Parts: sequence; C-alpha cells; structure tokens
Amino acid sequence: MGSSFELSRSLSEGRSVVALWGCQLGTGARSCVLEEDDDFLEHLVLLRTICLGADTGDELHVVAVDSKNTSGEQQPVPIAALRSSLLTMVSLRGLELVPPVTFVLQCGPGPVYLSGQRVTLG
Repeated sequence: MGSSFELSRSLSEGRSVVALWGCQLGTGARSCVLEEDDDFLEHLVLLRTICLGADTGDELHVVAVDSKNTSGEQQPVPIAALRSSLLTMVSLRGLELVPPVTFVLQCGPGPVYLSGQRVTLG
C-alpha cells in the first residue's frame, strides 16, 4: 500500500466532513487503497492532482483506478499517462469515486504523487 496521509476538517455539525489525502506510488508501493468506512454514511473520494516526483526519469508512468464506479470487470482503468519530458502533472476536476478505491501504478518506476479529498456527507 502506498504511503498516505489524511487531514480532516469538519465544516459544521450535521454537515459534510472533508479530509485531505495523498499517497505516493513507486517501486516500493505500486498501489494505494482508500477503504470504505462502515458508518452508514455516504463517502466520496475526489482525486485532484497526479504528478511526477522531481527525480523521476523520462519513462512513461501510467496511473489507473479500480473502483465501484467502474462497470463490468473489476480491472483498473487508466486515468493518467505522465512523462517527465512531456507532461509532469495532471489536474482533475469532477472525478468522484465511491470507496473502496484502488490507485495502481501500471508502468514506470515512480515516484508518482496523488492528492485529493475524502468527503463524508452527513
């Protein structure tokens, strides 16, 4: 599992809770899993940014996602292809996933950094 962090902020009692999260994918951790909470509330994972590390070589890096949202077979779907000489970062809007979500580095040694928000609707 990729190294990850979370920072929570409650907007107000009875409303949504937003948690910032991030993970690193690379040779040590090819995947990062955001688990489903068992609290009977609705949860969303919002992916905002995928970027290459500063010391990343010029290889192709493909990041894929596997989520409940994908239809049919549960195979990872590529969402970003990055290369340090062409495209080092992707900023995403409107990509909302329902946990559990698995992000996978399909090719490339990394490091690749992912960041976004986890939202609990209440």
